[in-house]
Amino acid sequence: MSQATPPLQPIQPLLANAAIMEAVSRQNYPAATLYVVATPIGNVCDISLRALHLLALADAVACEDTRNTAQLMTRYGLHKPLIAAHQHNEREVADKIIARLQAGERIALVSDAGTPGVSDPGAKIVDAVRQAGLQVSPLPGASAAISALSASGLIHDQFHFIGFLPAKAGQRDTLLQGLTSVAATMIFYEAPHRIIDSTQAMLTAFGAERPVVFARELTKLFEEIHRCTLGEAQAWLTADSHREKGEYVVLIQGAASAASDDQLEARRILSILLNECSVKQAASLAAQITGQKKNALYELALALKSAQE
Repeated sequence: MSQATPPLQPIQPLLANAAIMEAVSRQNYPAATLYVVATPIGNVCDISLRALHLLALADAVACEDTRNTAQLMTRYGLHKPLIAAHQHNEREVADKIIARLQAGERIALVSDAGTPGVSDPGAKIVDAVRQAGLQVSPLPGASAAISALSASGLIHDQFHFIGFLPAKAGQRDTLLQGLTSVAATMIFYEAPHRIIDSTQAMLTAFGAERPVVFARELTKLFEEIHRCTLGEAQAWLTADSHREKGEYVVLIQGAASAASDDQLEARRILSILLNECSVKQAASLAAQITGQKKNALYELALALKSAQE
């Protein structure tokens, strides 16, 4: 017999605790600094006291979508000037943020959910701010990738974060083929309308026996975390129409053994050649150097080139 969730204890005494509030307020938040602030990925309670304190302290908040961030901050009783900073204007808005930082302001950078710059806008802004010689400070918090990994049960001391696969089938399949010998646990993000096609592509690339974990709607009311083999994945996904809704984190167990020395050497050589040559030229030269088949090296070069872009 399942037990009911115990009633939520009042949070106000915690927030009013003098020792906790003193610890929060005594944190160092220098002026002229960009603060990269993680926000909840679904559950509004998954935000740190430091993040709330910094958002209250900031002169402005740069955000992926001003409507979403305004709603989030209102729930915490916060109201700050918002700067739209999304994937289409990052370079342009970076100049405005830099000017405000140079004037001594504190600017918070958030995305719609999770940690900015990790498959979300923000990395270009952080790069520009650092290039300008200004300080960037992270306030860690929610991350869909790490949350899913922690609950996956896939045992390995390394992981390889890929994020979203390319939208075009050919580019997606080439990238996946280049990952077949990766020994680390692989972490992908996927949109609900592409989860069926992407899972089929993973089945083709990795084989039916490779373990996979689907983490859907993490931290939300209808959270699901399911582990099976890729051969069983399509049946699970199509068994319930609700599984084609909500954002996914997909984790694939790494290859049983690491790539051979020959494969590792081929990757190293191709990575160097691709800085100077086309994919075709790099594969041809690598074949002459290593004695490996040119067609296989060409496919590997395509995958490496795609990963660099």
